[in-house]
Amino acid sequence: MRGQPSPAARAEDVARAAYGKLLAILASRSGDIMAAEDALSEAFLAALTTWPERGIPDNPQAWLLTVARNRRIDAARRDARLLITDEVPEMADVALIADDGLDERLKLLFVCAHPAIDERVHTPLMLQTVLGLEAEEIARAFLLSPTAMAQRLVRAKRKIKAAGIPFTVPDPAEYPARMDAVLEAIYGAYAVDWMAGAGDLSHEAFYLSTVLADLAPENAEALGLTALIGFIEARRAARLKNGVLVPVPEQETGLWDQAMIDRSATLLGQAARIGRMGRFQLEAAIQSVHAARAVTGRTDWRALSQLYTGLTRAYPTIGGAVSHAAVVAEDAGPAEALAMLDRIAFEGLETYQPAYAVRAHCLAALGRVAEAATAYDRAIALCTDIPSRRWLEARYAALRARSS
Repeated sequence: MRGQPSPAARAEDVARAAYGKLLAILASRSGDIMAAEDALSEAFLAALTTWPERGIPDNPQAWLLTVARNRRIDAARRDARLLITDEVPEMADVALIADDGLDERLKLLFVCAHPAIDERVHTPLMLQTVLGLEAEEIARAFLLSPTAMAQRLVRAKRKIKAAGIPFTVPDPAEYPARMDAVLEAIYGAYAVDWMAGAGDLSHEAFYLSTVLADLAPENAEALGLTALIGFIEARRAARLKNGVLVPVPEQETGLWDQAMIDRSATLLGQAARIGRMGRFQLEAAIQSVHAARAVTGRTDWRALSQLYTGLTRAYPTIGGAVSHAAVVAEDAGPAEALAMLDRIAFEGLETYQPAYAVRAHCLAALGRVAEAATAYDRAIALCTDIPSRRWLEARYAALRARSS
């Protein structure tokens, strides 16, 4: 039937969705992330070789875990230094899949955020091991070369094994020392996948954020992150139209999930009552202003501008600075927004696609057609997802039509 993925594609999707759960189960028993990765990679290769011909097993995750376990047994037998009983999880671990191996994933998240690990690699390590991102994807997000990122990840994994860092969920007293990095990784994973149609990784990230909010209900940022992702997830059905991105101010609010918006607003209120404002709460507050359009019928650009002012002062990032300029374009006008863009001094701005998209919008609004065309060309060239590229191309086409 047209539109259905091939058996090979379906097998790959199933295997990828299971990655973080299975790696956590394997690594938590051996304390050796790299060995678990090797075994799981071999299991994935076996799956992609056999499943398209024989069909996907009734319990594909158990199949993968069994094959990976057998690969670890083979590796242990080849290496006299390894003790099979210490290095290989027992088959009883297959039962963990029934509850998604949740405890094992939480353990791995907190292991990756251990104080003994270089804090620069906390979030990248979680993105790779628990959430299954490739080193190349992570490197792009952190503006590093793939080689440099891969080296950092390997050193961190070796450190975990050599230091014997225990795979346990820490006592609540230890949460503050590790929670920030865990929350950053979960949001990073969500941001990477938020545009996807199936959104397996974004759904996983949302789920883990809710688990952490339940685990640490006194942590305002854990509540704030869950609220933030919830506000964004509530708009999933309105995000695309005919495969083209629909910007939030143009989305049909009737397609938004109001129950999810209400739940996110409740979580944000709970976080505010704790009294420790943080980045994710500020970003969730920004999304709550957008969500209010479903009730008021208008976007409060002044409120958004004020919230972005607070966000960019307390937690300066290139994304926050460019988003602030985009909001100012609607509130104070495109000329003021262009001036803000010109003042941004973050490294990597020259290859940051949203900056060119906002610049193009402002220049077009000011009637500076040639400059706007140049900015659109650059934004389209840098765009890495198809729905956003189609939206930019449509805006560019409309600019050319007006100018002709």
